[in-house]
Amino acid sequence: MGGSYHSDRGVQYVSLAYTDTLAEHGVAPSVGTVRDSYDNALAETVNGLYKAELIYSRPTWPSTSAIELATLEWVSWWNHQRLHEALGYQTPV
Repeated sequence: MGGSYHSDRGVQYVSLAYTDTLAEHGVAPSVGTVRDSYDNALAETVNGLYKAELIYSRPTWPSTSAIELATLEWVSWWNHQRLHEALGYQTPV
């Protein structure tokens, strides 16, 4: 797997069992800075748009696999086709 995972400093995200599991899968943990409400703002915005634009766009999903495939497609669209105002109406790529 590999990669990194960013979260706030919630107790569930800094527990030994959780960080051990990340390490087993080659994932580097990353946590936000203390008392910085803006640190997690981008992630919360992206998660909210993901839910609004994809997850809640259907009343039901036929399977977990269908959600996983749709998520992969959404992430590709987000990075390669979706125009972002903050980027001067360009894509992240």
